[in-house]
Amino acid sequence: MTDLAGRTALVTGAGNGLGRAIALALARQGARVVLVGRTRETLEETAVRVSGARVGVAARVATADVTDPASVAALAEELGDEDVSVLVNNAGVPGPVKPLVEIEPTEWDDVFAVNVRGIYLMCRAFLPPMVEAGRGDVVNLASVGGKRPLARRTPYAASKMAVIGLTTTLAAEVGPLGVNVNSLSPGPVEGPRTTRDLMLEAERLGIGYEEAEQAYVSRSALGRMVTEEEVGQAVVAMLDMPGLCAADIDLSAGMVAR
Repeated sequence: MTDLAGRTALVTGAGNGLGRAIALALARQGARVVLVGRTRETLEETAVRVSGARVGVAARVATADVTDPASVAALAEELGDEDVSVLVNNAGVPGPVKPLVEIEPTEWDDVFAVNVRGIYLMCRAFLPPMVEAGRGDVVNLASVGGKRPLARRTPYAASKMAVIGLTTTLAAEVGPLGVNVNSLSPGPVEGPRTTRDLMLEAERLGIGYEEAEQAYVSRSALGRMVTEEEVGQAVVAMLDMPGLCAADIDLSAGMVAR
Protein backbone atom coordinates (compact mmCIF):
# COMPACT_ATOMS: atom_id res chain seq x y z
CA MET A 1 0.00 0.00 0.00
CA THR A 2 1.00 3.63 -0.49
CA ASP A 3 3.21 5.06 2.22
CA LEU A 4 1.24 7.89 3.85
CA ALA A 5 4.32 9.56 5.33
CA GLY A 6 4.00 13.31 4.93
CA ARG A 7 0.21 13.27 5.07
CA THR A 8 -1.95 14.29 8.02
CA ALA A 9 -5.18 12.39 8.63
CA LEU A 10 -7.95 13.61 10.93
CA VAL A 11 -10.18 10.87 12.36
CA THR A 12 -13.36 11.67 14.28
CA GLY A 13 -14.66 9.35 16.96
CA ALA A 14 -11.07 8.21 17.44
CA GLY A 15 -11.32 7.39 21.12
CA ASN A 16 -12.40 3.78 20.65
CA GLY A 17 -13.85 1.18 18.30
CA LEU A 18 -13.62 1.79 14.58
CA GLY A 19 -12.11 5.24 15.00
CA ARG A 20 -9.22 3.87 17.01
CA ALA A 21 -8.67 1.01 14.55
CA ILE A 22 -8.69 3.41 11.59
CA ALA A 23 -6.24 5.77 13.31
CA LEU A 24 -3.86 2.91 14.03
CA ALA A 25 -4.05 1.63 10.44
CA LEU A 26 -3.25 5.09 9.08
CA ALA A 27 -0.37 5.50 11.53
CA ARG A 28 1.13 2.16 10.51
CA GLN A 29 1.31 3.51 6.97
CA GLY A 30 3.16 6.59 8.17
CA ALA A 31 0.43 9.21 8.43
CA ARG A 32 0.45 11.84 11.14
CA VAL A 33 -2.91 11.35 12.86
CA VAL A 34 -5.14 13.95 14.48
CA LEU A 35 -7.50 12.23 16.92
CA VAL A 36 -10.81 14.00 17.46
CA GLY A 37 -13.64 13.13 19.84
CA ARG A 38 -15.54 14.32 22.87
CA THR A 39 -13.53 12.57 25.60
CA ARG A 40 -9.87 13.48 25.97
CA GLU A 41 -9.07 10.49 28.16
CA THR A 42 -9.98 7.90 25.53
CA LEU A 43 -8.30 9.95 22.81
CA GLU A 44 -5.10 10.00 24.86
CA GLU A 45 -5.30 6.20 25.13
CA THR A 46 -5.50 5.98 21.35
CA ALA A 47 -2.58 8.40 21.03
CA VAL A 48 -0.40 6.11 23.15
CA ARG A 49 -1.17 3.21 20.83
CA VAL A 50 -0.53 5.33 17.75
CA SER A 51 2.89 6.33 19.06
CA GLY A 52 3.86 2.66 19.07
CA ALA A 53 2.41 1.85 15.66
CA ARG A 54 5.42 3.04 13.67
CA VAL A 55 8.68 4.76 14.50
CA GLY A 56 8.49 8.49 13.88
CA VAL A 57 4.69 8.63 13.66
CA ALA A 58 3.02 11.28 15.82
CA ALA A 59 -0.54 11.78 17.02
CA ARG A 60 -2.32 14.93 18.13
CA VAL A 61 -5.39 14.99 20.33
CA ALA A 62 -8.18 17.55 19.98
CA THR A 63 -11.62 17.48 21.59
CA ALA A 64 -14.73 18.64 19.76
CA ASP A 65 -18.45 18.00 19.39
CA VAL A 66 -19.01 17.37 15.68
CA THR A 67 -22.71 18.26 16.01
CA ASP A 68 -21.94 21.82 17.20
CA PRO A 69 -20.95 24.42 14.57
CA ALA A 70 -19.08 26.54 17.13
CA SER A 71 -17.13 23.53 18.41
CA VAL A 72 -16.17 22.46 14.88
CA ALA A 73 -15.16 26.02 13.97
CA ALA A 74 -12.98 26.17 17.09
CA LEU A 75 -11.44 22.84 16.14
CA ALA A 76 -10.58 24.09 12.66
CA GLU A 77 -8.95 27.17 14.17
CA GLU A 78 -7.01 25.07 16.68
CA LEU A 79 -5.73 22.85 13.88
CA GLY A 80 -4.93 25.72 11.55
CA ASP A 81 -1.27 24.75 11.64
CA GLU A 82 -2.00 21.22 10.40
CA ASP A 83 -2.08 20.31 6.70
CA VAL A 84 -5.03 17.93 6.92
CA SER A 85 -5.26 16.13 3.59
CA VAL A 86 -7.24 13.08 4.80
CA LEU A 87 -10.53 13.48 6.65
CA VAL A 88 -12.16 10.33 8.02
CA ASN A 89 -15.67 11.05 9.30
CA ASN A 90 -16.15 8.09 11.60
CA ALA A 91 -18.04 9.59 14.57
CA GLY A 92 -21.44 7.97 14.84
CA VAL A 93 -24.09 6.67 17.21
CA PRO A 94 -26.23 3.52 16.91
CA GLY A 95 -29.44 5.10 18.12
CA PRO A 96 -32.46 3.38 19.66
CA VAL A 97 -33.48 -0.20 18.99
CA LYS A 98 -37.27 -0.22 18.88
CA PRO A 99 -40.20 0.17 16.47
CA LEU A 100 -40.43 3.47 14.63
CA VAL A 101 -43.73 4.40 16.30
CA GLU A 102 -42.04 4.21 19.71
CA ILE A 103 -39.10 6.42 18.75
CA GLU A 104 -39.20 9.95 20.14
CA PRO A 105 -38.38 12.86 17.81
CA THR A 106 -35.43 13.80 20.04
CA GLU A 107 -34.01 10.27 19.64
CA TRP A 108 -34.35 10.52 15.86
CA ASP A 109 -32.72 13.96 15.79
CA ASP A 110 -29.84 12.84 18.02
CA VAL A 111 -28.90 10.10 15.54
CA PHE A 112 -28.98 12.42 12.53
CA ALA A 113 -27.09 15.12 14.44
CA VAL A 114 -24.02 12.92 14.85
CA ASN A 115 -24.24 10.60 11.84
CA VAL A 116 -25.12 13.18 9.17
CA ARG A 117 -24.89 16.73 10.49
CA GLY A 118 -21.48 15.93 11.98
CA ILE A 119 -20.11 14.93 8.57
CA TYR A 120 -21.57 18.06 6.97
CA LEU A 121 -19.99 20.34 9.57
CA MET A 122 -16.58 18.63 9.44
CA CYS A 123 -16.49 18.75 5.64
CA ARG A 124 -17.60 22.37 5.68
CA ALA A 125 -14.72 23.25 7.99
CA PHE A 126 -11.90 21.13 6.55
CA LEU A 127 -12.61 20.94 2.82
CA PRO A 128 -11.61 24.52 1.86
CA PRO A 129 -7.85 24.01 2.47
CA MET A 130 -7.96 20.75 0.49
CA VAL A 131 -9.71 22.46 -2.40
CA GLU A 132 -7.21 25.31 -2.27
CA ALA A 133 -4.35 22.80 -2.36
CA GLY A 134 -6.01 20.81 -5.13
CA ARG A 135 -5.67 17.51 -3.31
CA GLY A 136 -7.26 15.56 -0.50
CA ASP A 137 -9.35 12.57 0.51
CA VAL A 138 -12.56 12.32 2.49
CA VAL A 139 -13.81 8.95 3.73
CA ASN A 140 -17.25 8.87 5.34
CA LEU A 141 -18.35 5.89 7.41
CA ALA A 142 -21.73 4.64 6.24
CA SER A 143 -23.05 1.11 6.88
CA VAL A 144 -24.49 -1.92 5.16
CA GLY A 145 -27.27 -1.37 7.69
CA GLY A 146 -28.35 1.63 5.64
CA LYS A 147 -28.90 -0.52 2.53
CA ARG A 148 -30.70 -3.62 3.77
CA PRO A 149 -33.57 -4.24 6.20
CA LEU A 150 -32.48 -3.59 9.76
CA ALA A 151 -35.46 -4.23 12.01
CA ARG A 152 -36.18 -1.62 14.70
CA ARG A 153 -33.24 0.54 13.60
CA THR A 154 -34.93 3.11 11.33
CA PRO A 155 -33.03 6.25 12.50
CA TYR A 156 -29.67 4.54 12.13
CA ALA A 157 -30.48 2.97 8.76
CA ALA A 158 -31.91 6.20 7.39
CA SER A 159 -28.94 8.23 8.61
CA LYS A 160 -26.42 5.89 7.01
CA MET A 161 -28.24 6.00 3.67
CA ALA A 162 -28.11 9.78 3.98
CA VAL A 163 -24.33 9.54 4.39
CA ILE A 164 -24.09 7.74 1.06
CA GLY A 165 -26.17 10.45 -0.64
CA LEU A 166 -24.06 13.17 0.94
CA THR A 167 -20.90 11.40 -0.23
CA THR A 168 -21.84 11.01 -3.87
CA THR A 169 -23.13 14.57 -4.18
CA LEU A 170 -20.12 16.09 -2.44
CA ALA A 171 -17.83 14.03 -4.68
CA ALA A 172 -19.46 15.62 -7.71
CA GLU A 173 -18.80 19.05 -6.22
CA VAL A 174 -15.16 18.70 -5.18
CA GLY A 175 -13.89 15.80 -7.28
CA PRO A 176 -13.13 18.12 -10.20
CA LEU A 177 -11.15 20.27 -7.75
CA GLY A 178 -8.83 17.42 -6.75
CA VAL A 179 -10.55 16.03 -3.67
CA ASN A 180 -11.75 12.42 -3.64
CA VAL A 181 -14.83 11.70 -1.53
CA ASN A 182 -15.94 8.13 -0.81
CA SER A 183 -17.88 6.18 1.78
CA LEU A 184 -17.15 2.86 3.46
CA SER A 185 -20.04 0.64 4.54
CA PRO A 186 -18.92 -1.90 7.14
CA GLY A 187 -21.10 -4.42 8.83
CA PRO A 188 -21.51 -6.45 10.83
CA VAL A 189 -18.41 -5.58 12.87
CA GLU A 190 -17.26 -7.50 15.91
CA GLY A 191 -17.41 -5.32 19.01
CA PRO A 192 -19.56 -3.95 21.84
CA ARG A 193 -22.10 -2.26 19.55
CA THR A 194 -22.95 -5.44 17.64
CA THR A 195 -23.00 -7.40 20.89
CA ARG A 196 -25.59 -4.98 22.26
CA ASP A 197 -27.74 -5.30 19.15
CA LEU A 198 -27.59 -9.10 19.18
CA MET A 199 -28.49 -9.24 22.87
CA LEU A 200 -31.56 -7.10 22.20
CA GLU A 201 -32.48 -9.23 19.18
CA ALA A 202 -32.15 -12.43 21.21
CA GLU A 203 -34.36 -10.96 23.91
CA ARG A 204 -36.97 -9.86 21.36
CA LEU A 205 -37.09 -13.31 19.73
CA GLY A 206 -36.85 -15.27 22.96
CA ILE A 207 -33.73 -17.13 21.87
CA GLY A 208 -30.17 -17.46 23.16
CA TYR A 209 -27.41 -15.01 22.24
CA GLU A 210 -25.40 -17.59 20.29
CA GLU A 211 -28.45 -18.52 18.22
CA ALA A 212 -29.11 -14.87 17.42
CA GLU A 213 -25.46 -14.36 16.47
CA GLN A 214 -25.43 -17.41 14.20
CA ALA A 215 -28.63 -16.29 12.47
CA TYR A 216 -27.05 -12.90 11.87
CA VAL A 217 -23.68 -14.02 10.48
CA SER A 218 -25.27 -16.76 8.36
CA ARG A 219 -26.49 -14.01 6.04
CA SER A 220 -22.89 -13.28 5.01
CA ALA A 221 -20.94 -15.20 2.38
CA LEU A 222 -18.02 -15.74 4.75
CA GLY A 223 -20.24 -16.74 7.64
CA ARG A 224 -18.62 -14.29 10.02
CA MET A 225 -18.39 -10.66 11.02
CA VAL A 226 -15.62 -8.33 9.96
CA THR A 227 -13.14 -6.98 12.50
CA GLU A 228 -12.34 -3.43 13.48
CA GLU A 229 -8.82 -3.97 12.17
CA GLU A 230 -10.21 -4.94 8.75
CA VAL A 231 -12.17 -1.69 8.65
CA GLY A 232 -8.96 0.24 9.33
CA GLN A 233 -7.18 -1.65 6.57
CA ALA A 234 -10.05 -0.87 4.18
CA VAL A 235 -9.72 2.87 4.77
CA VAL A 236 -6.00 2.68 3.98
CA ALA A 237 -6.74 0.62 0.85
CA MET A 238 -9.25 3.24 -0.34
CA LEU A 239 -6.55 5.91 -0.05
CA ASP A 240 -4.34 3.70 -2.22
CA MET A 241 -6.78 3.98 -5.16
CA PRO A 242 -6.48 7.46 -6.70
CA GLY A 243 -9.26 6.74 -9.19
CA LEU A 244 -11.78 5.97 -6.46
CA CYS A 245 -14.30 8.79 -6.11
CA ALA A 246 -18.05 8.94 -5.36
CA ALA A 247 -17.90 5.25 -4.43
CA ASP A 248 -19.50 3.37 -1.58
CA ILE A 249 -17.49 0.28 -0.61
CA ASP A 250 -19.11 -2.65 1.21
CA LEU A 251 -16.97 -4.40 3.82
CA SER A 252 -19.39 -6.92 5.25
CA ALA A 253 -17.91 -10.42 4.79
CA GLY A 254 -20.34 -10.77 1.91
CA MET A 255 -23.57 -9.69 3.59
CA VAL A 256 -25.59 -8.71 0.56
CA ALA A 257 -27.29 -5.34 0.75
CA ARG A 258 -30.84 -5.55 -0.59
